[in-house]
Amino acid sequence: MNIYVCGNPLVKEDCLPLRILPELKRKFPEINFVEFEPTEDLPKEENLIIIDTVINAKDVALFDDIDKFTETKALSLHDFDLGLNLKLAKKLKKLKSVRIIGVPPNGSVDKVCSVISGLE
Repeated sequence: MNIYVCGNPLVKEDCLPLRILPELKRKFPEINFVEFEPTEDLPKEENLIIIDTVINAKDVALFDDIDKFTETKALSLHDFDLGLNLKLAKKLKKLKSVRIIGVPPNGSVDKVCSVISGLE
């Protein structure tokens, strides 16, 4: 199984998924954790699992409905984010399902591990 990990190492509020990556790799050696830039090409898989920061989240959460977690209206290419990229891939039938493990900026690695353990 692949789990794709997003984050910006230069922005304190957006780097937790990358900071906990070594511990996730140690705790889940059977999972292939892949860093990726969400504004570039999405991985060529029909069923994605992604770990990303959710700035206003209170706790770690699992999202599986793109329409429920993204309401962004793109006005320019600067607004083209992961949510919009996922919606586009779904509309083009390049993506069947996506599960996003949303991590608050001060989230707990133990809670992330708990969510990962519950994935099929």
